[in-house]
Amino acid sequence: MASGKRTRIADIAARLGVSTATVSRAISGKGYVKEDLAERIRGLAVELNYGVPDNPAGKRVWLVASNDAMIDFQRSQFTMYVLEGLQDRARSLGIAVEQRVLDSLEGADPDLLGALFLTLDDAALGVARGLPFPTVLVNGDDPQMQIGSVAPCNRSAAALATRHLWDLGHRRVAFVSRPGRRTIQRRLEGVRDVLGAAFDPDLMLNVTDWTAEAAQAAVEAALSRGLDFTAVVTAGDVLATGVLIGLQNAGLRVPEDVSVVGIDGLPQGEFLYPPLTSVTIPMRAIGAVALDTLCTIARLKGTDYQMPVARVELACSLTVRGSTGPVQASAARQRSA
Repeated sequence: MASGKRTRIADIAARLGVSTATVSRAISGKGYVKEDLAERIRGLAVELNYGVPDNPAGKRVWLVASNDAMIDFQRSQFTMYVLEGLQDRARSLGIAVEQRVLDSLEGADPDLLGALFLTLDDAALGVARGLPFPTVLVNGDDPQMQIGSVAPCNRSAAALATRHLWDLGHRRVAFVSRPGRRTIQRRLEGVRDVLGAAFDPDLMLNVTDWTAEAAQAAVEAALSRGLDFTAVVTAGDVLATGVLIGLQNAGLRVPEDVSVVGIDGLPQGEFLYPPLTSVTIPMRAIGAVALDTLCTIARLKGTDYQMPVARVELACSLTVRGSTGPVQASAARQRSA
């Protein structure tokens, strides 16, 4: 290499016969490269004076949580598990996580890696976009793709729940949610993806709060209006709890008369009656991956390779329990009505 020429990631990749993406992952320290190859890459980077980024130990990250995140923390415990994953990963990396509010994001210093915004309100996105240090959205996304994000794949999660019911023969599927956030809109899209022409807007049962009581009231009101459905998908497990209570108070059996699926995979779902079928979201992994993503952006800042803005969505899985069953049993209620 000619004297005075700045080393690029492409130069390291060419020397070792690997992709630039592999070199980037090895240098960022995310752990997605075999250790022997990662050591060779980092060794060559040092030899070529690439400037391998510093270890993040001893650095700080600011955590900014929205009002919606705090509601989740109090009501559904989703936020609690995300924060557990974030804190566990921070401890393993030796990073300090400091809570901040939106109007106190000043005083950044070289020890600050950047900021994580948990369930960010749309009104605050403009502030986040204008910050001079790396930022990552947690459990949200930026429609303008100016800020990277890490979230569950909400659309496929809801589609997974609805597909399970569809395969059991259900066509009249209600969706219980608290509308407003894009994450919940994605879940509605997933329900519609599966139901297609069978989707009935009248079966969108909206609640005003993330509580079991609100969901119970919504399903009881729907039954009192004579709405016809054989299954329910809820946007969160806490809402599913209320739906179960509302159905049982109305004298309906679950799953014999109506099947119920939640989305979250909270551990208490196993102890409901009947045990709740739910789509399990990797909540702890969301926090950990968000921190890893922020570290990667911070480490590569000022190098030849700048990490592009990316929307990372984590896959979810379905846990089938006793709250779902074939439509043939559920339809018996309709035939006898």
